[in-house]
Amino acid sequence: MSSIHKNYGKLYLIPVGLGDSSPDKVFPPLNQKIIEGIDDFIVENEKSARRFIKQILPEKSQQGLRLSGLNKFTEASELPGFLDAAKEGKNVGLLSEAGCPGVADPGAEIVKLAHRFNIQVVPLIGPSSILLAMMSSGMNGQSFTFHGYLPIDKKERKHEIKQLERISLEKNQAQIFIETPYRNMKFLEDLIQSLHPATRICVACDLTLETEFIKTATASEWKNIKTDLHKRPAIFIIQKDI
Repeated sequence: MSSIHKNYGKLYLIPVGLGDSSPDKVFPPLNQKIIEGIDDFIVENEKSARRFIKQILPEKSQQGLRLSGLNKFTEASELPGFLDAAKEGKNVGLLSEAGCPGVADPGAEIVKLAHRFNIQVVPLIGPSSILLAMMSSGMNGQSFTFHGYLPIDKKERKHEIKQLERISLEKNQAQIFIETPYRNMKFLEDLIQSLHPATRICVACDLTLETEFIKTATASEWKNIKTDLHKRPAIFIIQKDI
């Protein structure tokens, strides 16, 4: 069995805030100490990554940072090179655009490579919108599935919603989704219209922020709940009870 390479640096998985909340409210002091010792980062967006690092550690030199971009335009052939610094004995930081790296995030490919190269992977503590929503939903935290985005096509989406509602009932399992923020209201409307009236829906948006909103109610009850989710990062969870 391959073991961690003792001369390699570590890959730190560094969570990023879910919005403009104060860092001391969502990150432990250890994260600041780790970031202080890293100059090589793998990031989705350079501008927002630099802003986050400056927010966490204002005195850290921005000029000394070496950032590798990991997004939909990055070629797979480029990824192994992003870990060259770790192979040279330097620690590397992996940042998500928001939340935890590797969870609903392209950073999972870097983590996979790190394991292949026997680079130690170190996850740091920070906010995960998926887990925060699940914790606060009142639904089955023993069994849940995250599906990401559902189909955009209206007919396909409603079919998928009904299928996952059936699975939720059969397995007593919560089903978790996300949506592009500007389509949140339409997505909630599709859930209300497609689900059984007694099926519970949790909406959790702006998690960890001053504007945080979390509500679980039945599909029938949601018809009378007034809320504006437009362009607000949100998690949706459904569960049909026996």
